[in-house]
Amino acid sequence: MSAPLDPRHEELTAHDSPLFASLPGDLSISFEFFPPKTEKMEEKLWDTVEQLKPLDPSFVSVTYGAGGSTRERTHATVVRIISEAGLPAAAHLTCVDASKAEIREVAEQYWEAGVRHIVALRGDAGEPGAPFVPHPEGYRNAAELVAGLKQIADFEISVAAYPEVHPDAASAEADIDNLKRKLDAGATRAITQFFFSAETFFRFRDALAQRGIETPVVPGILPVTNVAQARKFAGACGAAIPDWMDGLFEGLDARPAARQLVAATVAAELSRRLYAGGVRDFHFYTLNRPELSYAICHLLGRRPKGGAA
Repeated sequence: MSAPLDPRHEELTAHDSPLFASLPGDLSISFEFFPPKTEKMEEKLWDTVEQLKPLDPSFVSVTYGAGGSTRERTHATVVRIISEAGLPAAAHLTCVDASKAEIREVAEQYWEAGVRHIVALRGDAGEPGAPFVPHPEGYRNAAELVAGLKQIADFEISVAAYPEVHPDAASAEADIDNLKRKLDAGATRAITQFFFSAETFFRFRDALAQRGIETPVVPGILPVTNVAQARKFAGACGAAIPDWMDGLFEGLDARPAARQLVAATVAAELSRRLYAGGVRDFHFYTLNRPELSYAICHLLGRRPKGGAA
């Protein structure tokens, strides 16, 4: 049973200003997609791209599968987004199972294809919980990967940040040290793993400021429709899913439309709280479901230019 509500809190809530009233849409937004594995998934991805393109994202990114297993599909998807959709697209690139020479070859192919932005990640082993083992002739970590990419070409580079500490980090301080090494190696920005409390991001932002880190750190927003799946993701990146989220989705397994409404509501509230705290850059993990990210951006005041649909 849920804890009883605080009457005083409820009274204040009843008289608060509307969360999403008159927001000017002064945002920089970006979207993450995953590469298609089937023809049907490819159609879904392109529907996602077409639906989100009118919001004029600063860039979109395309992930790898576990262990870099979708490298070729990632490459093909990124190149197609640039050439056919006309959107700035970033490719994920990891250290997993790749020598420095192999990474150079991939990076050079990206540059020749017009890709100017890389999301540089250490990457994780394919098996959950398995330790990362560098390739004997590869990069040992993301900081080395960033430095190597900058020697290949003048890429714009995004790296990962962990507001709730990466599971492999010895401590929060060590995790920030690692982030600083990536930024000092030449990264343009950091994008956080998902989280579900605005205070989590604000505390992280304050900790970075205390360390003198001024490089932009963009919050990553995940609209959750499947709590069990989200817990699996969270276990790999050290994120905490609050207990109250289970209650919100309880009983909605057979009601996908209701699940989506709940998911958009929760993520939009988080985004609005971040906005109130001064955040103007947002990165959305779309899971190739455009309607959720579109709805959140709409609530935040981000609309297609010229009123186009």
